[in-house]
Amino acid sequence: METGATSSEPVDGSISLMDEEAIDPGPVDASVLYDQENHVSAAIWDGQERGVLRCHEHTSKLGEWRLTQQQIELVEKAGFGYLRRLPSISLDNPLISALVERWRKETNSFHLKIGEMSITLKDVALLLGLPIDGEPVLGVTYTSCKAVCEKFLGSVPDAGYMSGGMVKLSWLKEYFTQCPEDAPIEEIKRYTRAYLLYLVGSTIFSTTTGNKVPIMYLPLFEDFEKAGKYAWGAAALAFLYRALGKATLKSQSTISGCLTLLQCWSYFHLNIGRPRFYQEPVHDCFPFVLWWKGKQSAATVKRDINFYRKALDSLEPCDVDWVPYSNIDDRLIPDHLRNSLILGRSKTMLICFDKAERHLPDRCSRQHGMLQRIPKDVQQWERKSRGVDSGVDLSGKMEAELNEWADRQNHIVQDDGDGDGDESEYMQWYLRITRKFVGRPVSPLPPIPRTVKFRTKKKRVNSGLRDIAYIADTFVTQGLDPIQMESISRIRAIIHECLGDTAVEGAAFVSASSVVSSPPVVSPPPIMYPPPEEPAPPVVSAPPQTEPGKRKREKERVRRNTKAKGKHKRKDDAVQYFSARDINPVQFYGAAFGADPLHLCCHCHAIRHCPVAMSHVDHFSHKLEKKMRKKEKARKKSSKKISQKRNTKDDRENSDAADEDFQCEVQVAAEEDNQIQLCDADSMDNQMLLFDAADEVKSPQPCNPDGESDHRRPCDAAVEG
Repeated sequence: METGATSSEPVDGSISLMDEEAIDPGPVDASVLYDQENHVSAAIWDGQERGVLRCHEHTSKLGEWRLTQQQIELVEKAGFGYLRRLPSISLDNPLISALVERWRKETNSFHLKIGEMSITLKDVALLLGLPIDGEPVLGVTYTSCKAVCEKFLGSVPDAGYMSGGMVKLSWLKEYFTQCPEDAPIEEIKRYTRAYLLYLVGSTIFSTTTGNKVPIMYLPLFEDFEKAGKYAWGAAALAFLYRALGKATLKSQSTISGCLTLLQCWSYFHLNIGRPRFYQEPVHDCFPFVLWWKGKQSAATVKRDINFYRKALDSLEPCDVDWVPYSNIDDRLIPDHLRNSLILGRSKTMLICFDKAERHLPDRCSRQHGMLQRIPKDVQQWERKSRGVDSGVDLSGKMEAELNEWADRQNHIVQDDGDGDGDESEYMQWYLRITRKFVGRPVSPLPPIPRTVKFRTKKKRVNSGLRDIAYIADTFVTQGLDPIQMESISRIRAIIHECLGDTAVEGAAFVSASSVVSSPPVVSPPPIMYPPPEEPAPPVVSAPPQTEPGKRKREKERVRRNTKAKGKHKRKDDAVQYFSARDINPVQFYGAAFGADPLHLCCHCHAIRHCPVAMSHVDHFSHKLEKKMRKKEKARKKSSKKISQKRNTKDDRENSDAADEDFQCEVQVAAEEDNQIQLCDADSMDNQMLLFDAADEVKSPQPCNPDGESDHRRPCDAAVEG
């Protein structure tokens, strides 16, 4: 039965790169990405995988709310008429996690292989339908829910539904899901405020707590017309920027914010992980997030974070759609949103209560149909953690941010129109300041056949051991410390011991000791052991045409001689191997590595200045001697048993051969005399009757001188022949 061995490729998201520049992922110039040491990509490079992020968004239960027509009108008046249509899209957590690994909070953009990209105000307006122009979302913070809930909702939740200044979404859904048909206008407004608080708390302002929403948003819905004048889209983008920045820290395992916006933005701009549907979704509706609503087909494969990480590391320009909305009919976009899309190119400050984030469209000009130039330096700013004491109005603490937002129309990025469309200068600059890839590259291994067939399991194991021995013998030890070199040497010695190799041929050792500045040391050449000679097959001459018994004995004798020669040869090889291993390891490994013995401290290198290595060598030699004695004892015991079995078998074969020779002689004699001898086993007198087989029967001649026949005794002449 044949056994197959199949080689495998790395599946941990690593990429194999041959060029030397791949050794350093960047940035070469740390003036832009100044917080690289705290970024998750640094931890991944060091082998510290954190896995897939837990994504918090609760859009699945939005459809359980039953709104009356009056409530729908109030929701639209507050500016959330399109957000309430947000579909429940299954989040692709590995895709979101891979995008987070590419996000840089220093520039509020994704650093990809082809350049920087970001989610802009234009994306928010087109994907979610939220207003991006208006008053900043700012107000008073609270640390208690009772007074605010009683004033704006007419009800106070139980203690189990409150936590500081936050209220559980489950309480809002339990008590305000369906408004009575004949309810007064004030009751309808309360139910509508509860719905809006649930809507923003489960979508654009979702928190890592999972099922809670800050109560500070509730007073903003006191007047629905005034609520419609807030820039909810800018606030949603500021909240998402802050959530992405926190998630890039290697200590974080969760992410919040409007993740549906992030995922659908990726679907529009990147040809990675796009779902397939049983039926093509409708593309004549608004907002554009509805384009990705539908039942996914079975062909949509769930991929892991390693797949997306590798895809982003090897992203090509053909995989990017810089302007995905260029071919969309403008009539689908509402007028009040179409007129404000210019703010997608505004360098301004986005505000959502205590969260203030920079909007930098000049770093992704290609998303606006312009050539990408080297952007201006980003001013380093500290994201302040402002106090959230009860009754604090944050507008007094954010004057600089508010002034920058108020001047948003005067900071629109313009296309200079100069140049011939060459972005090579930008790419040269970008590759110096960016993190080129996240997945750690691996050195390419020697080519291994994809599938190798072996007749037995033992051959398959030996082949695998020889592959490991080749990797260990050719392992580059440059830059390793003595402990690491000792481990490599131990692996090499153990593998060769398991294989029983008597020669080390073609080993290409590359050691760090060869580059260490030290006095040149002339090392003796490596001891090369002769390979074991294969036993020559015995020359067996063609047997003569003899009796069957002789031919059988001859074959058996040849078989025994061949086995005996093979056993004696294997015994000699084993003795030669173990005796050859008792060489000076300093000469052998010192010559193999071409290094100074004082610099090489490994398992098989006995160094006078390294007592630890001497103890390793002594211990290893003792193990070899003990193993040799054990094998010799087992061999003698096995030889004794085989000898006893052989003697018994020879006696039985000799007896069978003697019987066969006797039968052959009797048969030959009977054929020559043309007689058949019959023996009657049932007769008591044991008489032998001879029948003449000739054609004529002759009368017996008298045996006495008188010429009379004597029947009392047989004639001697009849039996003489």
